[in-house]
Amino acid sequence: MSQMTHTGRSPTRSVLFLCTGNYYRSRFAESLFNKLAATAGLGWQATSRGLDLHAENVGPISPAVVRALARREVVLEEPIRFPVAVTERDLRAADLVVALKEQEHRPLLDHQFPGWYRRVEFWHIDDLDLAPVDVALEQLEREVQSLVQRLQQAG
Repeated sequence: MSQMTHTGRSPTRSVLFLCTGNYYRSRFAESLFNKLAATAGLGWQATSRGLDLHAENVGPISPAVVRALARREVVLEEPIRFPVAVTERDLRAADLVVALKEQEHRPLLDHQFPGWYRRVEFWHIDDLDLAPVDVALEQLEREVQSLVQRLQQAG
């Protein structure tokens, strides 16, 4: 991966977070992971993509995510990019792929990229239709923190 971390070093490994619209859950996970990984000196960099950009997103990122990240002192890079659809190239480039809701994302993934679900770690973070923002993002924060700890322990 050619992206640079904010420390100027090239990351050694990459994680790709997937959700439906690349507007809410995956964007929060990407930004929070990158801050926590950098703070921990972890040689990992996250990005995120969406499996169905036909979702009704207004703007580049959920305002709720912007507020939640600000409360956690995570600064978003400007300009904030718009949602991006996942490609097979994205999947191949990632060392770890995490889809944020198995029930929702496994069928989309399997339809678009048959067989890839075997290489994906599935979490269980509800979207806005099933969980309030604070509940979902707090759960997602715990999952991201756990992932960072797991990657630190793995070396």
